Amino acid sequence: MKSRIQIESITPDAYKGMFRLENYLKMSSLDIRHKHLIYIRASQLNGCAFCIDMHTKEALRDGETQQRLFLLNAWKESGLFSEEEKLIIQMTEEITLIHQNGLTDETYEKAMEQFDGNYIAQIIMAIVTINSWNRISISTSKPIMEEYNFEV
Repeated sequence: MKSRIQIESITPDAYKGMFRLENYLKMSSLDIRHKHLIYIRASQLNGCAFCIDMHTKEALRDGETQQRLFLLNAWKESGLFSEEEKLIIQMTEEITLIHQNGLTDETYEKAMEQFDGNYIAQIIMAIVTINSWNRISISTSKPIMEEYNFEV
């Protein structure tokens, strides 16, 4: 694959805006396990190798199991995910694949039963953020690295 521009080098202010979203999520009450599931599943759906690589390494570092990561793309059948996690993954899929049906009323209503409005907003912001990162990484052919030294 040919080398492409790297936005963080050409226009670092654009990356600073993305990192503001990351800082918001870092300071939010969004459970880190939920964030990992969101980031990895959206990246799988979008086919972003850079983000799948980075976020699976982070999830493992934070205590996620290999088995759950291996079965994340088959979450409906695996039985390894709680009902709460399944709902978050469903939201991730519906929002990531927004061109199909978007966040359905059924899923939204289940979310309103399970979470408060603030937590739902944080879930949505995490999904929006990783989808933006996926699009940046894919369109610039972001190379996979051994270590990630991003300041958030």
